[in-house]
Amino acid sequence: MLRSLLIYLSQASWARQLVTRWEFARRAASRFIAGEELDDAIGVVKSLNRKNINATLDHLGEHTTNPEKARQATEDIIEILSRIEREGVRSNVSIKLTQIGLAVDEALCVENLQRILDTAVNLKTFVRIDMEDSQWVEKTLNIFHEAQDRCSCENVGIVIQSYLFRSEEDVARLLQTGSRIRLCKGAYKEPEEIAFPEKSDVDANFDLIVSQLLNGSSENSHPTISADGKIPPIPAIATHDEKRIVFTKKELEKSGYPKNAVEFQMLHGIRRDLQESLASEGYPVRVYVPYGSEWYPYFTRRLAERPANLWFFISNFFR
Repeated sequence: MLRSLLIYLSQASWARQLVTRWEFARRAASRFIAGEELDDAIGVVKSLNRKNINATLDHLGEHTTNPEKARQATEDIIEILSRIEREGVRSNVSIKLTQIGLAVDEALCVENLQRILDTAVNLKTFVRIDMEDSQWVEKTLNIFHEAQDRCSCENVGIVIQSYLFRSEEDVARLLQTGSRIRLCKGAYKEPEEIAFPEKSDVDANFDLIVSQLLNGSSENSHPTISADGKIPPIPAIATHDEKRIVFTKKELEKSGYPKNAVEFQMLHGIRRDLQESLASEGYPVRVYVPYGSEWYPYFTRRLAERPANLWFFISNFFR
């Protein structure tokens, strides 16, 4: 019930207008958001790199409503890629297709994505296409497959959510082309007709797909993370759930899978202890570092994912 309410609030314009005026909300959100400017985010990436942790930068924004904003978002993403190169930081970039125009005009979105990927190829770096709620899944996968046909699978990747019934089948198709896949549980409210309603079922499907990813990566000669930290291996296991991490590590040990052929991913501001512990064990770790003024939907979904995040937010209300 609480999770459903918070996910509803993440999409409610009246709640956004109310909460973003509260200074304490901005302070609480700063735990998960690197700042509003790219300089802030680059500073966070440098700090992570000093701990032997890689990053993926995300300029927050989704559901762009007109072509001009979609083109501006595209320019901003290209600037992030260029800035990563100039700064020499160990990072790549994550994007949402609705941010670059999918909800406005699919042809415009494809054109903008191609510009971004052309830049990524030229700079020998990587762009991860985030998955959004279920209404966009099919279009996102179709656009991804088309983009992968035009550039190397080393330069573009995708996200799969284990709470969707379709995900095992989607992963099987993606692995046929050696796609780089980030597996997460999913952070949107979806109907029971298409998604597992129970956490235990989401977890079980997550573990199933972890095994599927490891097997598929072996069939593709298990590529390892690039020396500069930009190009990830095929499986990116995105979770803060220690049971899922323990399961993944056991699967790796059983198969003799090299540590640098899998990547653990976590969110900025959550389980820093676990991030550093995995890095110290020799596993590649990548932290998702969001920044920008459009922080409200992202922040509210983080509250929905984990009760401890909500209590952190409430405690700041009284400070």
